[in-house]
Amino acid sequence: MPDEMTVDRAGENVGENAGDRVGEDAAKRAVVTGASSGIGRATVVLLRQHGWEVVAVARREDRLRALAEETGASVFVADLTRQDDVDALAAHLAVTGPLHTLVNNAGGAMGLDSVEKSSADDWAWMFEINVLAVKRVTSALLPLLRLGAKDAGGADILTVTSIAGHVAYEGGGGYNAAKFAAHAMMDVLRLELGGEPIRVIEVAPGMVHTEEFSLNRFGGDQARADAVYQGVENPLTAEDVAETIVQSLERPAHVDLDLVVVKPVAQSAPYKVARGPLVPRGGTGVS
Repeated sequence: MPDEMTVDRAGENVGENAGDRVGEDAAKRAVVTGASSGIGRATVVLLRQHGWEVVAVARREDRLRALAEETGASVFVADLTRQDDVDALAAHLAVTGPLHTLVNNAGGAMGLDSVEKSSADDWAWMFEINVLAVKRVTSALLPLLRLGAKDAGGADILTVTSIAGHVAYEGGGGYNAAKFAAHAMMDVLRLELGGEPIRVIEVAPGMVHTEEFSLNRFGGDQARADAVYQGVENPLTAEDVAETIVQSLERPAHVDLDLVVVKPVAQSAPYKVARGPLVPRGGTGVS
């Protein structure tokens, strides 16, 4: 826990000396978006345990304050669907130390209706948070990542997408479309950054049981959210995905894991999930 917990937010400085530890040792500094819960929160916790300096970014100040107290991370309150907030984040980072890694984790799904019946407003929200916010943050922070690459010999842009960005499924509609777009954006970015020491990494999780993802998708319907995981043996946890993220970032600098797909054993595809105990079929093969 830091001696003095600080929280910055777009348009207003809440506290002093946010990030003033950056640069005092050889630790790399990462920005993690969507850090108030789930995979983002778990990633901040694990990066801090590994000695990274971290700036955790999210909309919910109360959760960020708790995260800062627990981990010693610096935090910044911002809504990444607002360009002014993204610009304020970039300005804050520019004056508080070098930046070596961006983890684009903020995202979400809304609804599970057909293309015909789904809400265009839900689709617009999914594109805002899963695609346009990633573009805004990446564009704003790339100049700082280039400076960080000069400082440390390399930099990283890691984006958390989904297997929904690689395999379509009924009811996926807007979420499939948004995550396919995010996947394509990372492929294009990797081409555009060719020749620079900046790795572009995509981590595409399958079924992850977090407190909010399905609950938000189904408009707060707890029973419907719980049913997603009913009978599934060991769905992934946020900590499982965070470990995959940190392992990808901590590979040698010349090793780029372009795409990491991580699913629970019980999930063969987005549309095929085994429910019930996982048991071998047939005999043991022992005579």
